[in-house]
Amino acid sequence: MNRDLLRDLYAAVCAALLVLTAVLVGTAIQHRDGSLRVGWPPLLASWDPHVGPGTPAAVVVAAAVVAYGPSLAARLPWRALLLAVWGASMAWTWSLALVDGWHRGVAEQLTTRNEYLPAVGRFHDIPAALRDFTRHILIDSPDNWGAHVAGHPPGATLTFVLLDRIGLGGGGWAGTWCITVGTTAAVAVLVAVRTLADESLARRAAPFLVLAPAAVWVGTSADGYFAAVAAWAVALLALAVRGVRPGLNGFCSGLLFGLTVYLSYGLTLMAVVAGAVVWVGSSRRRPLLFALAGFVVVPVVFTALGFEWWEGYRILVTRYYQGAGGVRPYGYWVWANLACTVLIVGPATVAGVRRVVVRLRPGGGWSRSSPRPLAVLVLAAVLALLIADLSGMSKAETERIWLPFAAWLLPACAFLAGVRGWLVGQAVLALLLNHLLLTGW
Repeated sequence: MNRDLLRDLYAAVCAALLVLTAVLVGTAIQHRDGSLRVGWPPLLASWDPHVGPGTPAAVVVAAAVVAYGPSLAARLPWRALLLAVWGASMAWTWSLALVDGWHRGVAEQLTTRNEYLPAVGRFHDIPAALRDFTRHILIDSPDNWGAHVAGHPPGATLTFVLLDRIGLGGGGWAGTWCITVGTTAAVAVLVAVRTLADESLARRAAPFLVLAPAAVWVGTSADGYFAAVAAWAVALLALAVRGVRPGLNGFCSGLLFGLTVYLSYGLTLMAVVAGAVVWVGSSRRRPLLFALAGFVVVPVVFTALGFEWWEGYRILVTRYYQGAGGVRPYGYWVWANLACTVLIVGPATVAGVRRVVVRLRPGGGWSRSSPRPLAVLVLAAVLALLIADLSGMSKAETERIWLPFAAWLLPACAFLAGVRGWLVGQAVLALLLNHLLLTGW
């Protein structure tokens, strides 16, 4: 067996042992005092072996991508490949979501008391709701928001308010929006990889972006939608710094980055990934000026309407420790969160990241410069994820919260050998997770 492949397998086995340790230690802690506040540590899930309407489709999609994905990715015209990746990602994500059935897997996911849709009715007057938003974040405040509404800037809830206003109200449309938009993240990542590194690497990464175990949580959680917005912000920035319509792409990138930080406070850490794009992309300042101009638009609008981001975040920190965040032990989650990451990116990504780290070392063996931008991008996502982990504001539920960072780890699979074997591992993990557990999303 090839030495590199053997080391890849060692990395995957070590990752599996991390997950197993998190399960065993977490189960013991949860049985002892219930402080983890999750049903199947380290995931917010419960043990519930089941099949559903999406099961046959999920198996067929997985088999098709394993059998034909690498060859199609290598020979399809670029634009056709992007459409194929989006279509296959939607097929994979929808089929996994429908393993739990339409109602439990999609339509009811965003309607529970801690989700966004119950708050839609309180936004009849949007400016008034925004001015009053921070007054309802704390648990002991009158008419306090549900956990997810309180835990995010109002841009997240406003998305579903606006969908309701145009006649797409209710859980079914909300779930459809999150899956449809969320699956475009794979396309955005491909665009960025091709722009910053080269097309061959993007093509090698394409099947892994489709069969990502993260699809279990993209269908259906709002964080899948957040991941796509962040991914397109990065992709447009990559185009801008490489000189492709730098003004338009730079401005649109900034606009999406501005929206990103009003969807989730934690996504300010996407600045680390953006910094990597700028570093490997170009030294030209013009695209950055356009990006900055676009970025300020969303904060100016929200501030003018009465919502102050920093005040919302300050109060959120208090709310976080009023709830489960104040009970969940940091000493467990600071490493168990990484086990969650293994489950959303899969063993292939672990092996790919290992190859990135090895080859970025002095004398790592790269004679060409093209893979280095991708490696830097992947390591920037790792750094952002680690900062989030050490902050203590991401204790548990990172299988959905870290989807925007996980999207930028997956392209590391472009460096792997034995592609189909790794794709099988990715697919099997996702199918097991979705059929053995009932996840919280």
